[in-house]
Formats: sequence, structure tokens, C-alpha cells
Amino acid sequence: MPKDQVICPKETFKSGEVTFKPIPVNQYKSDYKKEEKKYGKDRLVKMYYDMLVIREFETMLNQIKVQGTYQGMEYNHPGPAHLSIGQEAAAVGQSVHLDTDDYIFGSHRSHGEIMAKCLSAISKLDDDKLSTIMEDFFDGATLNVVKDGSQENVKDLAEDFILYGTLAEIFARETGINKGLGGSMHAFFIPFGSMPNNALVGGSADISVGSAMNKLINRKPGIVIANIGDASMGCGPVYEGIWMAAMDQYVELWDKEFGHPPVLINIMNNQYGMGGQTVGETMSYKFAARIGAGVNPDQMHAERVDGYNPLAVADATERKKKILVDGKGPVLLDIVTYRMSGHSPSDASSYRSKEEMELWEEADCVRAFGEYLISNGAITEADAEAMKAKIVGKVSKAMKLAIDPVVSPYSDINLIEKVMYSNGKVEKFDDREPEMLQKLEDNDRVKKLKRKQRYAFDENGQPYKANQLYTFRDGIFEAMAHRFSVDPTMIAYGEENRDWGGAFACYNGLTELLPYHRLFNSPISEGAIVGTACGYALSGGRVCVELMYCDFMGRAGDEIFNQISKWQSMSAGILRMPLVLRVSVGNKYGAQHSQDWTAMVNHIPGLKVFYPATTNDAKGMLNLALAGTDPVIFLESQKTYGVGELFEKGGVPEGYFETEEGEPAVRTQGKDLTLITLGPVLYSGMKVVEEMKEKYGMEVELIDLRFVNPLNYDKLVESIKKTGRVVLASDSVERGSAMHNIAANLTTLCFDYLDAPPVVIGAKNWISPAAEMETDYFPQASWIIDAVHERIVPLPGHVVTQNYTNGEMQRIARLGV
Repeated sequence: MPKDQVICPKETFKSGEVTFKPIPVNQYKSDYKKEEKKYGKDRLVKMYYDMLVIREFETMLNQIKVQGTYQGMEYNHPGPAHLSIGQEAAAVGQSVHLDTDDYIFGSHRSHGEIMAKCLSAISKLDDDKLSTIMEDFFDGATLNVVKDGSQENVKDLAEDFILYGTLAEIFARETGINKGLGGSMHAFFIPFGSMPNNALVGGSADISVGSAMNKLINRKPGIVIANIGDASMGCGPVYEGIWMAAMDQYVELWDKEFGHPPVLINIMNNQYGMGGQTVGETMSYKFAARIGAGVNPDQMHAERVDGYNPLAVADATERKKKILVDGKGPVLLDIVTYRMSGHSPSDASSYRSKEEMELWEEADCVRAFGEYLISNGAITEADAEAMKAKIVGKVSKAMKLAIDPVVSPYSDINLIEKVMYSNGKVEKFDDREPEMLQKLEDNDRVKKLKRKQRYAFDENGQPYKANQLYTFRDGIFEAMAHRFSVDPTMIAYGEENRDWGGAFACYNGLTELLPYHRLFNSPISEGAIVGTACGYALSGGRVCVELMYCDFMGRAGDEIFNQISKWQSMSAGILRMPLVLRVSVGNKYGAQHSQDWTAMVNHIPGLKVFYPATTNDAKGMLNLALAGTDPVIFLESQKTYGVGELFEKGGVPEGYFETEEGEPAVRTQGKDLTLITLGPVLYSGMKVVEEMKEKYGMEVELIDLRFVNPLNYDKLVESIKKTGRVVLASDSVERGSAMHNIAANLTTLCFDYLDAPPVVIGAKNWISPAAEMETDYFPQASWIIDAVHERIVPLPGHVVTQNYTNGEMQRIARLGV
């Protein structure tokens, strides 16, 4: 919402028409003399060699899956093997002009892309660099298996290294390139520019855009390629990622040095999405390159390329790389190829005709390119056969080593626990000075906060007026501003993050403090907001993104549940995920804007879940999250944004501090009942403490959970041992609440000390109603007291307003409400 970009009705309603430019289709013309002059004979032959390597590697996997044997070696591989037989030319051609600083993210059908990118890197790196990479990688664990003195030179050794390392990864061996934790669909090798490959169709698209944003914002060399299939054009995250890459603001509002993120969306168009034929059945584009025409005036520089000719693909990639380096992307390529194997070895290809498969086998890209080189005198038939024999020997050697349980033991299952979180602290991910528009102390909001009261009450115990008070949203601001001033890679974005000040005014003042490339508005694309943040973080930068409402996590489900949560562990600890996802938990806005989904994110391994309720914790816990190296879902209730600090009598410190991770806070001491709250129910809990003491003479120990995961149970157990009674309350609907999980654990840990079963209080198991009805929906202090009376201990003279009897529990369960 930049004020200097005026939308003029006169211009808006001017008549005219939108025109489109022709999209090139299969324009490459073979000319061997020109190709030999450009690449040299050796490089042309190396392309053919690399294609043969991929073909043999995939053939080996196919035989293992279908027949259980390869070259006389028997093995039962129970895992997946999504093969790319037929796509070798596309993978090899793509990598010809790429350096190690150029990244490729791929799909589940990625073995060929891994091989092509790594073999290309090996041919370009010098021996010393190659040796260092192999020796340093997992302290030489993979190298030591293959280094036996038989290799002709370092490059020959490096080829064995990547062949074996990839196969060992597929076979879940601890000597694999991700220690067996990534497996067939997620393997990658960053030192050679092979980035994480994704099992989710189209899953790499928005992640790749985030990685390209990292290169753009932090001035890193290279481009990023997202290899996705033609069927992924039916996936929302692909389009959301494209729009994030194509935003006008990169050139209209950012400093002129930037341009667009250097990302190439590359459709490996093999004609099928599992068993669905895209053209003629599940899609309507006819030419996938057509998609680019609707994105921007440059039509994403879209082009359809003959993916059965590696030189055509190399030519297109080289031309598009220049466009991207100049900041004029994004780019879309439609690389036409064919998947000669089934979706997986268990796929009998019953959905396609024998005649069609024979036509493509006749056009086989590996055989055709070999014949092209032979016909032009680059190699002889004997040379080709010698290459094939050498490669069979290499693949056989890799196979023999990878199935040997002594030299290639299976990955230790307990390793997963050690790499679920990186648990690091990093002040800054780059040595540059953070780019700011002004010094922190010169910022107007920073100045105003120095005059605010950081504790809610004066020396007489009287509350300060709202306009005098330092509030929860101020704590968010100070934590964000601090990290921006320290880490030059730190960026933040989401819907209405700039100028508006964030949806709930937490970011007021940051617009004046930060240049556009560090704080900006995104499209209304929740999937891409989180997906690009994932790519930015795993590529070595710190990012804080925002979802305006908790309910919107549904639109970013894959990115939250399958991407940011899993890459650290699937990489065996190679990757870090310094990503904070700020999520406001709403109220007043009805059924699609007022849900607390704490339980959903708590259920997903790999996510840390913070939920501060106090102003002090808003700052301390966000400081903690923004200093770490793990993905944090940072929940903030809209009920608390305007609240001052009620508990820490010294007030919220002006300087930097962190809340201790996983530690609940005991807000009041008591001996008769433990009340554990999460989020804003803390404030209802304070009313319970007062009323229980005043009316019934019971002392309630009130504990503010603060953290859902990780969580230290020590204070909770200690309290229950003292009181013998416990109630847990939050704003999430009662059914499936995270508090039930905690209650179950406390039952186990405190069984001998409990006088009654733990009681969980939540919102009604209904849709969230209108604001006028919320007091009948969200937990109230009276509800908690009712539950104590009916489920734990009778309270003399208490009049019940809410039914918490066992009969009522059974009734609502039967009705599903």
C-alpha cells in the first residue's frame, strides 16, 4: 500500500486490449560444428557419459525393485524408487552451464537430477576443492567407504563418492549423503548445489523462490531452479510461489540494485502425473509454457524446449540464466521429456498404450544422443560400449558397498531424535552490517516506548491509563527491532506487514526503520509465505513471517506440516531452519477467524510451539525464538495485544533478555488446586484465584504454560504433588486440545498424588460464534469453578452455570459436539 503509487481511475478505465507475445516452442537447431566449437568434444562426450550414468543407476534400482537382483547381487529394497528413465537428457542438459553456486531443488523423481548436478560440479571443481568437500562431509564417513585406491584420479573418486552416497541414502544407510534419513525422495548434496528434493508434488516451487530471495537479498551468487512435474501445475503452492517471485515491488519499490529473485520454474514435462495424462485429461494448457503468459508482461520469458536433446536444454538454461542474473526473472521453462518407467516400479503403466511407449523408446534420448556423437565422429561405437562397461562397473561397486551391512550399516533410528532440532543460537548469519534506514535509537516508536510504563500499576497499585502503558504489541516490536539491528539476513513479510504496521499494529515503526527488502508485503498467499520462508531459512538466512489469523494455517498446511517441520531431521542435521511463524489467534470474527489450533501444530514433530500470554513474555519469548535455529510457531492472542505487564513488578526490561525455553511460569502460589492455563485464559485464571480464595477459602496455584513444545514438566509435577488436584484450560475447543495431551502425561507422572483425574476446560466443540456470543463459547472463570465443583471437589453453596458432569461428557461425545 505505498502512498506514492497512485491508482488513477482515468488510467484504470482507459480502453484498449491486452496483447501477448509468441512463446517459443522447440526452437533449437542442431549444428554439430557449432556445438563442438562451443563446448569442445570432451564436454559433449561427458554429457553422454553422465546420461549413461543416470540410465544405469535407475536401471539398477528398477531391477532391484522388480527382480530383487542386479549383476548377480540380490537385495530387497522395501522403500520407494520413483525413477526418471527417459529424462536423462533434460537433467544433464540443465546442469551443463550451472556452477556449485547455482541450486537445483527437485521432486520425488530426483535421482537423475542429483547425479546430473553433482557430476557437472565434479567436472568443474579442482581436485583440492573436491578432496576437501569429500573429506569434510560427515568427517569422511562416505568417502572412507569408496576410497580404496582403485580410482584413476580425484574426479573418478568423486564420481564413486556421489554414486555410492546417493545409493546408500536410498537404502537408508548411515553412510548415505543424508545418513539415510532423507531416503529416495529427499536426498540432496548441498556442496555440489543439489538442494532438497521434495516428495510432495510441486513442493519445491515456493521453497525455491525463498532460496532465490535469499540470494537476492543477501547478494549471493547463482540462480535457483525448481524442478517440478507437469502435473504440479494443478498445485496451489506452485502458483503462489510464482506470484511471490514475480511481484512488481522488487523493481518498483525496492532499491534499484535488486531486481527479481533469480528463480527458474522448470517443468520436467514427462506427460504424466502418476497415471493421469496432463494434456488431454487433467490439464487444459496443451503447452505448459502457456502459463507464463498470464503472470507478467515478460510472460516469464516462457519457452518450450526439446528435453530429449541435452544441447537444447543446455542452450535454454544458459540463456535463461543470463536473464535471471540480470534480475529480470522469474523464468518458466517447459522441458518436454518422457517417463519411460512407471510412476514407481509397482506401476504397470496400464494407463498408457504399448504403441505410445514403443514410440518413445524408439526416440530414446540416451541412444539418440550417442548416435549423434558417433555420426559426427566424436566417439566410436567401441568408445560407447567401453563407457557403458565402465559405468556398469561403477554402479555395481556402489551397489556392492551399499548393501554390505558392515561397511554400510543401517542408520541408527535414535539419530532422528538428535537431529529433530538444531537447538542453536546464532546472533547473525552474515558479517555484513545490518541495512537500516535509521539508527534504532532515532526511531520514533523506540523513543515513545522509553516514555511508556513497563509495569501496569503505579506505586499505589493503581493501573496506568492505556495511552501510558507499554503493551504486549510493544514487546513484539522491540524483539523484532533488536533482531533486525543485529542480523543482516533477518527479513520479515506477510500480509500488510509494511506501512499498515502489521495487522495488529505490532510493526508500527518498522517501516521507518527498515529498507523495503527487509520488511515487505506479500500476496495473500499463505502457502507461499511459509514455503518461501522455508527456502530462505534453509539457504542460510533468518526470517520471520506472519499469518494474520491462526485459521489461515489451513492454507499453509503442507508448508507447516511437511516442510519447515521436517527438513532439519531429513537432512540429518545438515540444514537449519531459523524461521519464526507469527500467528495471531483471533476472537470476535466468527467461525473462520477465531480458532486456536495449538493442538494441530503440537501434533507435528519438528515444530517448536510458543504461546506467550504476558507482555514480558511477548518480548522475552520472541527474543528467544528469533535467536534460535529451529522453526517456531509463535502464537499470539488478539485478546492480549493491548495488555500491559501484570506479573513482573520490575516491568518489561528495556534491554535484551530471553525467557527460558520450555519453562512454565508459576503466577500465584497455592496449596489446594493447580490451575494450568495456556494463552489468554491466564487472565480468567486470575479471576478464579481471587474467587476461589474469597468464596471457598481455597488457594489456587496458577501456572502459565507459555510453551507447548518443548515443555519441562517439573514445575507442573511439583505443584500437583502439593495440591493433588489439577485443571487445565485454554481457548482451543476441548476435543483434541493440546491440554488433553498434557493432562494425560500428568496423570502418568502424578498418578499416586492425584485426588481426582485432571480436568480439561476448553471452548465448546462448536464453530466459533459471533462476538456477541463469545462469552458462551470461550472458557470463563465461572466455567473453571464449575468444573472444580462437579469433577474434583464440591464447593459449599456453589451454583453451577455450566454442566461438567460425566453424563454431560458422554452426551456431547455421542453428538460430536
